[in-house]
Amino acid sequence: MTAIASPPEFVLASASPARCRLLQQAGIEPTVCRSGFDESQVQLDEPTALVTTLARCKAEAVATRYPQALILGCDSVLAIAGEIHGKPSSPAEAIARWQQMRGNSGEIYTGHALLEPYRQRQVIRCGVTTVHFALASDRLIETYIATGEPMHCAGCFAIDGRGGLLIEKLVGCHSNVIGLSLPLLHAMLNELGYSVADFWEQQTPS
Repeated sequence: MTAIASPPEFVLASASPARCRLLQQAGIEPTVCRSGFDESQVQLDEPTALVTTLARCKAEAVATRYPQALILGCDSVLAIAGEIHGKPSSPAEAIARWQQMRGNSGEIYTGHALLEPYRQRQVIRCGVTTVHFALASDRLIETYIATGEPMHCAGCFAIDGRGGLLIEKLVGCHSNVIGLSLPLLHAMLNELGYSVADFWEQQTPS
């Protein structure tokens, strides 16, 4: 498919600073718009279905405000032995989660929904990355939770922060763990007929 010469405004339907930072570092300057979608409306037990549905609902919630834009919605969960985990609700839950995670492995599922409302097109995909966690001591876990960092993360850790020290190995896309797979986004843009070069050219001084 031939790339479109002038891409529309790119809207990130998420208030996540990490996702915004990933896009900016990749040369895409997004308009950030928190979706406000009530995630409790979606109750699904299969992680891929859950994150892709939530990503689509978040993007659709923003689409009415930006009908001429490209809109990206994302959502992430951690699955350990088939059990789905979102953001911890309390420090006690976070500590218990890490006691389960340490020396173990889990999968980060990140749903991506790229909508083009004015053409009534969308591409929905899910990225999966396996995370191998270090055998952290109780003291290390409790000290990490006390920093507050993991309380805002679906996997109960931020790999681009202190949590990166508690990860032994990743199998799959690194940025997917942060909340947005850049390789997957590249492929999704291409599928809709866009090139990342279009966005880079927008920021290049004439």
